[in-house]
Amino acid sequence: WNLCNAKLQEDSMTVRNIIKQSGVTLICTTDDPVDSLEWHKKIAEDPTFDVQVLPAWRPDKAMNVEKPTYGEYIAQLSKVSGVEVKDFASLKEALKNRMAFFASMGCCVSDHALEYVMYAPASDAEVDAILQKGLSGEAISKEEELKYKTAYMLFVAREYVKLGWVMQIHYGCKRDNNAYMFEQLGPDTGYDCINNYAPSAQMADFLNALSATNDIPKTILYSLNPNDNASIGSIIGCFQGDIPGKIQQGSAWWFNDHKIGMTEQITSLANLGCLGNFVGMLTDSRSFLSYTRHEYFRRILCDIFGTWVENGEYPADMKALEELVKGICYNNAVKYFGFKLDVVK
Repeated sequence: WNLCNAKLQEDSMTVRNIIKQSGVTLICTTDDPVDSLEWHKKIAEDPTFDVQVLPAWRPDKAMNVEKPTYGEYIAQLSKVSGVEVKDFASLKEALKNRMAFFASMGCCVSDHALEYVMYAPASDAEVDAILQKGLSGEAISKEEELKYKTAYMLFVAREYVKLGWVMQIHYGCKRDNNAYMFEQLGPDTGYDCINNYAPSAQMADFLNALSATNDIPKTILYSLNPNDNASIGSIIGCFQGDIPGKIQQGSAWWFNDHKIGMTEQITSLANLGCLGNFVGMLTDSRSFLSYTRHEYFRRILCDIFGTWVENGEYPADMKALEELVKGICYNNAVKYFGFKLDVVK
């Protein structure tokens, strides 16, 4: 503990130096629609730092109509966007306004945290009525919450197609399970767990609703529950399109960020999908010391490939293996997200 803290005080261990020493070429942060992105602008204008730092659109607060603070948040969104949100149509306009701003700052990816990928279609009138209840602080039923979030996710997904953005969905977490500790420490303090309720049929129906109007954006699905690997692998096969690996199973994350979790996810994707199109690992962390996760992933990936070759399950074609590893570890992500970076030759 003392040694590590002493090391972190050295000039070589500043945040920027850690980023450079880790070989990072681009970082996507997670940012709320009301954020000013002022620091992204300052970093982009700083000639002493050549790592790209781009915003990623994280609009959960605009979706969570069941939260007591929803009306307060929407007032913020109205102020920042210049659009008074009084119904679902004006909410869409406010969000489109902020999406355009994020796009102007280099954003090309969204991230959504859902309990699960739901599909509960509702009429425009129903959605408006639910929004009004949320704005006035009235209690929202579970059925109303699911209907509202379905309408919201369908809307943003269609906007992402127009913008060319990637839609990431993380689901499968049950949060703040210890009420006593929540009162003591607040949210996001280590009392979350894996949720085993994730109806795959609804996820398929959600994607199908977008497919019906040719409105599926590039999508990455991450479940916190490793038991969902096979269902995701089979569902994404139903909705692939003109882009290689358009619908992806995301890498193992959070409670699965370990050798077994990563191995199971990689193996399942290889069994049911096309592993060669996989965009690989993401840091998925607010810690500047977490870039080693990519090295851990690369070692596990290469160990899997090596084992397959030794077992005669994959050809000992070094050139093909090299292309696979470079693709999964770097090049596929550059191409998939459309980052302005050179691929590794």
